[in-house]
Amino acid sequence: MIGRIPLLVRMKRAGRLVGVLLAVGALAEPAMAQAGCRHAPRPGVDWSGCSKARLMLRNEDLTGAVLTGALLTLSDFTGSNMVGAKLNETQVSRTRFEGAILSRADFTKAIGWRVYFGQAVLEQAVFHSADMNRSNFAQVKAAGATFNKAELNRSDFSGADLAGADLMKAELVRAVFQNTGLTGVDFSYANLSRANLNGAQLKGVNLTQSYLYLTRLSGADLSGAVGLTQAQIDIACGTTETKLPTGLVQPSSWPSAEEGN
Repeated sequence: MIGRIPLLVRMKRAGRLVGVLLAVGALAEPAMAQAGCRHAPRPGVDWSGCSKARLMLRNEDLTGAVLTGALLTLSDFTGSNMVGAKLNETQVSRTRFEGAILSRADFTKAIGWRVYFGQAVLEQAVFHSADMNRSNFAQVKAAGATFNKAELNRSDFSGADLAGADLMKAELVRAVFQNTGLTGVDFSYANLSRANLNGAQLKGVNLTQSYLYLTRLSGADLSGAVGLTQAQIDIACGTTETKLPTGLVQPSSWPSAEEGN
C-alpha cells in the first residue's frame, strides 16, 4: 500500500488539473464568441449567437456568413450579397433584405415578423419551420425555395417567382399571391384559408389536402392543378371565370361571401 500512495496522489492531482482546464475552457468559450461578434462584416464572418440589432449593412459582401442564432432585428441588408448565408434560428423581425442576394441562404426556424424581402433573390433558400408572418416577398425570385411548415400568414408574394417551391404544410392564411409565378408549387396540406389567388395560373400545383376555406380563386386557372377535390372547391370562393380540372364543377354557392378578406 505504501508504494501505491505516490501514484494515487499523482492521479488525483492530474484529475484536479483536468478539471481546472475544463473550467478554464468553459469560461473561455463565451469570451471567444464575444470576440467573434466584434469581427467586421466580410465573407464568411461568424456572428453566431451575437446581438447585432439595428445593423446598417447595405450592399455588403456577406457571402457564406454564419449568423446562426443571432439577433438581427431592425437591421438593413438591402442589396447585400448573402449567398449561402446561415441565418437559421436568427431573429430578423422588421429587418430589410430588399434586393439582397440570398440564394441557398438558410432561414430554418428563423423568427421574422414583417421582414421585407422585396425583389430579393431567394432561389433555393430554405425557410423550413420559419416564422415569417406578415412579411413582404413581393417580386422575389424564389424558384425552388423551401417554405415547408413555415408560418407565412398575411404575407405578400405579389409578382414573385415561386416556380417549384415547396410550401407543404405551410400556414398561409390571408397570404397574397396575385400575379405570382406558381408553376409546380407544392401546396399540399397547406392552410390557404382566405388566401388571395385571384387570377393565379396554377399549372402543376399540388393542392392535395390543402385547406381552401374562403380561398379567393376569382379568375384562377386550376385546370392543371393536381390533388384537388370537389370538397375543397365547395368551400372556396371562385367565379364563373375560375377554371377547374376535368371532373370538378363550380358549386352553386359561387361567388361565395369573402367577409374579412
